Amino acid sequence: MNSPRDWPAFVPARQAATPASDPASLRQRALDVLPAIGEGSARRERERQLPFLQIRQLAEAGLLTWRVPREHGGPGASVAEVIRFVIDLASVDSNIAQALRPAFGFVETLRLSPAADEHARWYPRVLAGDLVGNAGWERGGPNGEVKATLRRSGDHWIANGTKYYSTGALYADWVSTFALDEAGVEVAFVVPRDREGLDLVDDFDAMGQRLTASGTTRYSDVRVEDGERRHLPMHRDRRSPIPPFYQLYLAAIEAGIAHNALQDGTRFVQHHARPIRHSSAARSVDDPYVQWTIGEIAAQAYTADAVVMAAARSIDEAWADGLSAERLTQASIDVAQAQVGAIAAALKAGELVFDLGSASATSREHNLDRHWRNARTVANHNPRHWKGAVVGAHQLTGAEPPTSGLF
Repeated sequence: MNSPRDWPAFVPARQAATPASDPASLRQRALDVLPAIGEGSARRERERQLPFLQIRQLAEAGLLTWRVPREHGGPGASVAEVIRFVIDLASVDSNIAQALRPAFGFVETLRLSPAADEHARWYPRVLAGDLVGNAGWERGGPNGEVKATLRRSGDHWIANGTKYYSTGALYADWVSTFALDEAGVEVAFVVPRDREGLDLVDDFDAMGQRLTASGTTRYSDVRVEDGERRHLPMHRDRRSPIPPFYQLYLAAIEAGIAHNALQDGTRFVQHHARPIRHSSAARSVDDPYVQWTIGEIAAQAYTADAVVMAAARSIDEAWADGLSAERLTQASIDVAQAQVGAIAAALKAGELVFDLGSASATSREHNLDRHWRNARTVANHNPRHWKGAVVGAHQLTGAEPPTSGLF
């Protein structure tokens, strides 16, 4: 694993991002950049080479700015447009897509924040290519329990606590998290990654998504300025567009994984696979069962893509309707359904890819197992059975999804 003192050797020289005035321009940049991002992704995962360079390339191409509003100098893309990009990014490297989830989510929270000073502080930084990572949940108690603290100390605040699932923090310029203030209220704040007392540990050991660097973050008497506290309300008793976006982002990664399995499986058949001795075909590409398997993987990827994009449009409809409770509830249901479908499709695609060859398909050289491992790891972020149960309860009784932050 890379120790903190090793990181500067991996982080390339910073360059400012190039602004884009519209989503079409960003879309073209994505088409230009993504092939290079995908090159060597299987090898990076196999050898555990953290993708610092590739993530900086995306930031400097302005590809983290999709949802920055036009009035603040951004392209003002829709949720559907950014989710389309996330699927495409995950289809070349799902680790990078996952690592950037907090950066995209941070912009969504800015859009929801009513504070003009927060907009003035953060939108220019996002447009310049600054990356925001996350110090997430805590271990040792019930899921979602917060023990980290933020206490007043003169003209500033002091943060203490330990977080895990710090997605993207190792790659970031800023680290965002939340803690309890003196009144026991959850408050969010963001500090620079080099702030004294902030310790980022590369100890994430999941079987999949190995390069998301989602390990431990420790706050030891970390100074937090007043301007680094967020104005974002963190209510748990009402619906918000933020949880559906974060949850749909996970489903988009699953859809991308299904596409990646299709791409890798196709290349494997074309360049490496041999037909079984009793096959009716002289080449694997002509074997009817191989053709059926590729077709089935393609159908799984198509299905995952379709349900995720439909749910993205549902979130856009909620924004267009002024974030009404009715539309937000529908978006939450649509996203939960998309998650169930996308997870199933990605897992199936990751399994079927091994039916394209014999024992050689399991070779570490090809690293085909990463698709199933990655899909399974993303699926475990939130129990998919709860997604189905919530959708079922809504269908049967009209019950609304929980406001726990996971719907």
